[in-house]
Amino acid sequence: MDSATPPSPELRLDELRALKVLGKGAMGTVFLVNDVVADPSARCPFALKVVEKSSVHNKLDTDRRARWEIHVLSRLTHPFLPSLLGTFENHQFLAWAIPFCPGGDLNVLRYRQTDRVFAPAVIRFYLAEIICALEHLHAQGIAYRDLKPENVLVQQSGHVTLTDFDLSRNLAPKTIKNAITVEQNLSDNRGKHRRNFTRWIPVPQDIIHIKRGLKKAKSARVIPVSRRKASFSNGERSNSFVGTEEYVSPEVVRGEGHGFAVDWWALGILTYEMLYGTTPFKGRNRKETFCNVVTKAPEFAGKRTTLTDLIERLLQKDPTKRLGYARGASEIKEHGFFKGVRWDLLTEVVRPPFIPSRENGDWTGLAGAGGADIGEYLERLRSRSPAKRRDTCLTEF
Repeated sequence: MDSATPPSPELRLDELRALKVLGKGAMGTVFLVNDVVADPSARCPFALKVVEKSSVHNKLDTDRRARWEIHVLSRLTHPFLPSLLGTFENHQFLAWAIPFCPGGDLNVLRYRQTDRVFAPAVIRFYLAEIICALEHLHAQGIAYRDLKPENVLVQQSGHVTLTDFDLSRNLAPKTIKNAITVEQNLSDNRGKHRRNFTRWIPVPQDIIHIKRGLKKAKSARVIPVSRRKASFSNGERSNSFVGTEEYVSPEVVRGEGHGFAVDWWALGILTYEMLYGTTPFKGRNRKETFCNVVTKAPEFAGKRTTLTDLIERLLQKDPTKRLGYARGASEIKEHGFFKGVRWDLLTEVVRPPFIPSRENGDWTGLAGAGGADIGEYLERLRSRSPAKRRDTCLTEF
């Protein structure tokens, strides 16, 4: 980690009240919270990820991953990536805060569409913003390694943000010639005339309330384990076996070592799922899924389009032949599917495909009820049986 990274603001856990549990995973519990001193009416709640030091199964590994995620967040300055709002640590908890995204994730949003797929114009919009986010991460030397719909959140503005960086990895960036960087144009649009772009597509506004009805099983994460030595020499590569089953790249499955191209493979899987409503290589079990990843070609329905061509080029089994390997995001931006996209004006799109209703983001009622003490809630959760804990981890207070 970079010792020069400035310290993040310290949070006071006794001044935070949990309004809702947003999710629970292997790393910890994510709460929607408000600061009862600075924001007693909860007009600007934020997400707080809390790791209990005493309850982790692999304490050292989880602690390392949690601190790494905090470190990554402290380095990010991009409109499609989260910022670190503050941290808290004592003998019992390690916690950090990031902005809350009331629009849910892309998986929630997709299930609300006709036939549970996105139109090509909507796919173009979301992919463009995801590509810019990955471009920024790669420029920082960070391979994301966990791109999937559940990790692409929708901000209040309708623009996206990536989340969950505990599986990311710092790699030495490859030398990229003639790379085109537009991040300075994306990072700050104050003082510019905001263009009133038309909506990409109309989407119903009640998406916040549908997550309980989703039927798609949550993708299983692959635990990092050591693999054999890398067989590539162009840039630093990682040998850890990490990711989410249906999104893991062939080079990771084969244990050949991997670099930034794993994110472009995952982008291809994500695009395929947005278009068809399913991932291309899912098998009956993990072994069959991994076999399909290494050997099976993606199947496309209907006539060929620039979108299916993009997917096919992102899903090249050989990472050195994969779109994005040679010049990163720059060559993906040049693909025909993105013809006409004004990359430097993405943040100025004021009518994205879906904008969360502000009524759905009104938490003042819960704040008036007093919220819940985070420590007390986790203690109650820990005292319940494992089966009951799984049933209650996503309920509201």
